[in-house]
Amino acid sequence: MDLSANMNDYVIGPKMGFGSFGEIYKAQHKKSGARVAMKVERSDIITPQLLFEYKLYNNLRHGLGIPQVYEFLKASRYNVMVMELLGPSLGDLFTVCQNRLSVKTVVMLAEQMVERLEYVHSHNILHRDIKPENFLMGRGVNKDRLYLIDFGLAKKYWDEVENKHVQHKTGGRMTGTARYASINAMQGGVQSRRDDLESLSYVLMYLLRGSLPWQGIFASTKQQKHEIIAEKKLSTPPEILCCGYPEEFYHFVSYSRTLSFEEEPCYKKIQRAFIALLYRLNYDNDRIYDWDVQKENIMKRANKEDSEVDIG
Repeated sequence: MDLSANMNDYVIGPKMGFGSFGEIYKAQHKKSGARVAMKVERSDIITPQLLFEYKLYNNLRHGLGIPQVYEFLKASRYNVMVMELLGPSLGDLFTVCQNRLSVKTVVMLAEQMVERLEYVHSHNILHRDIKPENFLMGRGVNKDRLYLIDFGLAKKYWDEVENKHVQHKTGGRMTGTARYASINAMQGGVQSRRDDLESLSYVLMYLLRGSLPWQGIFASTKQQKHEIIAEKKLSTPPEILCCGYPEEFYHFVSYSRTLSFEEEPCYKKIQRAFIALLYRLNYDNDRIYDWDVQKENIMKRANKEDSEVDIG
């Protein structure tokens, strides 16, 4: 896509949401008519992140399910990243589906999620904020493809100067979203590939269950709340968290929690287990999700009601 590097060439539309840093807007390129997304941050903040994120997206640009970035602009008091416009997030679709997704839908999503993490990790990068809002569906011909977005908190897990894995340390601040963060992250530990996987395991169980045992906790300070959530996660064994759901989810949660700090996860083995579960339950991996079925049912009901209207 050929877009000129000038903010005046765009019509800025409504705000769509927030990223780890900055706000996100819909926009349209005046000349080409292309619809895009714009992530915007103030240029006078202490630690600007958007240029780093833009470079990271470019580094990952050949990956399936990684949105394309088109240009990085400086506009008076703002930095702007122009990128591919995608569809709704899993957080939005989860709400549309009354806060519960079927096993079939979650398994089809899980297989793609693991693939996205494998690709990102293969570039020595950790996402560090895995949550439903950071997974978006595509648009048009790619509407059934899952995308991973928002690398504002991403970080290298490989020390390229020393050519070795970063060392584990504790005592830092939590990075990520408390509801889905790994136990290690909640305790302020340096993160590695296992932490992204553990976060993903909680996302999957959230989508299946509709909630997680550590939601709705109140505390006088954020630090105290994080400590209570971490303790609740520690005291909730995988067999309790996954009770009533296929054993593959239990195995995934358990596996992600038992990986060692520098260990490379067996991504393909995880994907194969989820695909095998689909077929064991007699489901096709057809990328027809709950929201597609719901939309179809709504249309059928509307058509039925139209046909029953007495026009005589």
